Amino acid sequence: MKFFTKSLRTRIFLSMIFLVVGASVLIAIVTVIQYREEAEDYHAERLLRKEAAIRENINYVLKTTTYPVETKQIPLIFKEKIFELKDIHNLEIYLYDLNGDLLKSSRISFFKDSTATDLKMPPRALDALQNSPSKSFVEQFSEDGQEYQSSYTFITDSYFKPLAILNLPYIEDDNFINREMKEFLTRLAIAYLFMLLVAFILAYFLSKYITRSLNEISEKITETRLNKRNKKIQVSSASEEISTLVNAYNGMIDELENSAAQLAASEREAAWREMAKQVAHEIKNPLTPMRLTVQSFQRKFDPSDPEIHTKINEYSNTLIQQIDTMSSIASAFSTYAKMPAQQDEMLNVVKITKLALDIFNEDFIYFFSEEENITAKFDRTQLIRVITNLVKNSIQAIEQKPPQEPRIEVRVFTEIASISICVTDNGIGVAEDHIDKIFEPKFTTKSSGMGLGLAMVKKIVETYNGTIILETDETQRTTFKVNIPRVI
Repeated sequence: MKFFTKSLRTRIFLSMIFLVVGASVLIAIVTVIQYREEAEDYHAERLLRKEAAIRENINYVLKTTTYPVETKQIPLIFKEKIFELKDIHNLEIYLYDLNGDLLKSSRISFFKDSTATDLKMPPRALDALQNSPSKSFVEQFSEDGQEYQSSYTFITDSYFKPLAILNLPYIEDDNFINREMKEFLTRLAIAYLFMLLVAFILAYFLSKYITRSLNEISEKITETRLNKRNKKIQVSSASEEISTLVNAYNGMIDELENSAAQLAASEREAAWREMAKQVAHEIKNPLTPMRLTVQSFQRKFDPSDPEIHTKINEYSNTLIQQIDTMSSIASAFSTYAKMPAQQDEMLNVVKITKLALDIFNEDFIYFFSEEENITAKFDRTQLIRVITNLVKNSIQAIEQKPPQEPRIEVRVFTEIASISICVTDNGIGVAEDHIDKIFEPKFTTKSSGMGLGLAMVKKIVETYNGTIILETDETQRTTFKVNIPRVI
């Protein structure tokens, strides 16, 4: 949740405000529910009291009447009395016979304005009354937005024999209760607005007080560095938790200062060791092609060859290039610099790749190119180093598990705005768990070597905004694919 990602000060502030607002809303809801329940109880009890009082009056009339106490005589018995009862109790009164037909009503205009359906007691009320164990029934309903209650009960003679059915329609007038509820909620809102204002002020200062020490500690921790002397935190009037945190930080500063010197010395030693490994590896790279070139020259030298001078120039240029590379490495090491600085020039990648492959004598190395001239902006020495390292890596993979027909394919082709150089071999292959580590410095699967060759290749390629990936298949064919930007 986004709430938990906010600052502690903001969370404290919002929590207190939410607590006050939530409490006020909850109390308002409880108050409304309570008032409604009290209103329902009040109306139900009031209707029952009205019904009991009217029943007593009706029983008195039945006892004092001169008419026979029979159902058919009810309209005569209550001819005038029903209006007196209406005025006394302020309720409309309806009297039905036991079949639900109207006998007498307190509404003066009833027989003039009513329809035939108004002269009958509702069937559902009649059924409910007849099936009620208490011989009484109260129906609740709404009409035109007004809530009503209507009670039905039997009127009996002195022998408790049912004579008629008494119906009292009752309007639930909640105006008084609603006014009381609105006044209460208004007072409650004023009280909680005041509490909300107090909560705003209290939350602001409380959150500021709580987070002040944490902010100071956070600033000190942010300023902590290994290469400088760090100051300890001094916090006054801090809580127990903050004091524990401060003491832990100050203890860490003491330990940090004690180990800083040891760490610096260890880093310098590791840096020198790594530099030595890199320089040794880089020096071995030109020595190998120089040795191969001399051996090839020695084996193929023929004084009577008409192209002997051209071949001597090629061999000499190759040796000079590798010697220059060694010289630049030595110069870089002597001045504590990095590997030889790149000398960008427009190169024909196809030609440079062929030149790099000429130093290898293996007859299972094949070169393919769809075009004769593919131009890229690259350092000649660095490009030769990339190709030489990849081909040497493939030769070593074949030597570890010689196949029946060893084969190394070097392909140069274009892909939209990039140049691809692929070196594929059918050697020992690369284990699946080694694929993610193959370009890491010092990682090697060979018994000899320092594991810097592929890491160096990756660094050179990425320097020119290129990429290098490893692809392998089920037949253990391994392909290193180099992509570099193309100059069009």
